[in-house]
Amino acid sequence: MQSFVEWEALGNILLYGLLVGAGLPTLFAIGVRIMAGPGAKDESGKVTPGRLVLAWLCFGICLVAILGAVAYIAAGGH
Repeated sequence: MQSFVEWEALGNILLYGLLVGAGLPTLFAIGVRIMAGPGAKDESGKVTPGRLVLAWLCFGICLVAILGAVAYIAAGGH
């Protein structure tokens, strides 16, 4: 008897949904928190360089994921 549900496809949808649907917004929120959270600024009122690098790394990963998804869809990979 043939299975009605394709479990492998369902697992892929769940995995990518969690990664992209929850992972990227969480990563972006972590970047915002690193830049604007408590203790982010030094005595002169500027964000420390280490925090800036970490925050922009989070933003960069989000940007690359979004641009990669758009390029994949535009290339007909849907």
